[in-house]
Amino acid sequence: MPVSPILQPVVALVLWSMVMWAWLYATRIPAATAAKAPMHPEMTSAEFNAVIPARVRWKADNYNHLMEQPTLFYAVALTLAVAGAGAGWNLWLAWGYVALRVIHSLVQSLSNVIMVRFSVFMIASVVLLTLAVRAAMAVF
Repeated sequence: MPVSPILQPVVALVLWSMVMWAWLYATRIPAATAAKAPMHPEMTSAEFNAVIPARVRWKADNYNHLMEQPTLFYAVALTLAVAGAGAGWNLWLAWGYVALRVIHSLVQSLSNVIMVRFSVFMIASVVLLTLAVRAAMAVF
């Protein structure tokens, strides 16, 4: 059985998520150590975040964001792959979504300019909605 090309952007976004995971720990552990942050079980995430710099928190926030809306992308892309509709425009849209999520990650992790980040997020959301409608057309 041939492999659907839409699986490439799926795997690329998973790998990007792992890059963000590594980046968050590469910055968070040294920041927590430098801040001498207490790490006891009763400590809330808000209390922990209060003692580390915002620039460090941004990476963790972005990693969490990559665990949210992209899960819908995975479902839609896998649906398109199974339906035999993982090429052409759907493939281009999938790569566009991945590129936008990478840009979103970089904006949030490096500068966190809210309006820029929100704009990129909205464009990515429209791309995802388009993919979802195209998946619906493929299966209904």
